[in-house]
Amino acid sequence: MSQGILAITEQVDGSFKNISFEVISTGKKIAEKTGGPLTAAVMGAGVDAIARQAAEYGADRILVADHEGLKDGLSDACIQAAAQLMAHVDPAVVVIGATSSGKDIAARLSARLNAPLAMDCVDVRVDGDRVVATRPMYGGKVLADVSLSGFPAIVAIRPRAMEAVAAQGAGEVEKVDIRLDGTTLNLVEKHLETGKIELTEADVVVTGGRGMGGDDFTVVEALAKALGAAVGASRSAVDEGWRPVSDQVGQTGKVVAPNLYIACGVSGAIQHLAGMASSRVVVAINKDPEAPIFAKCDFGIVGDLFDVVPAVTAEIEKLKG
Repeated sequence: MSQGILAITEQVDGSFKNISFEVISTGKKIAEKTGGPLTAAVMGAGVDAIARQAAEYGADRILVADHEGLKDGLSDACIQAAAQLMAHVDPAVVVIGATSSGKDIAARLSARLNAPLAMDCVDVRVDGDRVVATRPMYGGKVLADVSLSGFPAIVAIRPRAMEAVAAQGAGEVEKVDIRLDGTTLNLVEKHLETGKIELTEADVVVTGGRGMGGDDFTVVEALAKALGAAVGASRSAVDEGWRPVSDQVGQTGKVVAPNLYIACGVSGAIQHLAGMASSRVVVAINKDPEAPIFAKCDFGIVGDLFDVVPAVTAEIEKLKG
């Protein structure tokens, strides 16, 4: 049986997403336990220039699939490339990010290979000859240890749940010629919001909820700008049409795990908590002292967010000079 570990990275427009380094670091931790080599897979078009960065987080070997058909990151092309790269490694464990793209690839690989899969994991360890993954269940109410029996074991890790740790690897780069046959998905057009921080990549997230009272998120956006943060929204705010679905944080939205999460006018429904429970520090601002969010926060402020948030923003700007 192979002892090798494969870390499948993710990049956008020639730049690695933060989850890629977290995936490689997680793979490195597993490789140190199994004694096997760590291989990083880099897929895309024109990705040769960034491939070596994988060595900075411990990759011993870097397989590069550089193909014009991977330029748009469409799932049917990526799954073909990933499967062909796996054939060059024959890994015991595959680690990938639990992003929208990563979840798609992980599920398809699992189905193709009849391989065990643990999704949205917040911890991974090796116990004997098995991989044990920890993942939230029942809307984040419990953390369950899932033992993966069979090979390759596929683990999709939640963004920002695992730390990206620098660890120099040999980083031998090897280009792999891949074939993309019978791909059916085509990109019609792409709309990008420039200057917007991606929720799942952000160190700080400021979220507005029903307490915003309308689509004017100016006070939240000002605080986010002062902190260099991403702006999120609760499901109720999105359902009201105040923010786009892409901003939704929660069980049916995006799962975030920033170093700092500030909830403004968010009551704290269990579905919302499931999407931000892994945040390292949670600050809640709500005028209802009985709001459930106060039971889950590290720091709570009872007050009108339209008074509190501008005052906090002013103090932050003052400290920044």
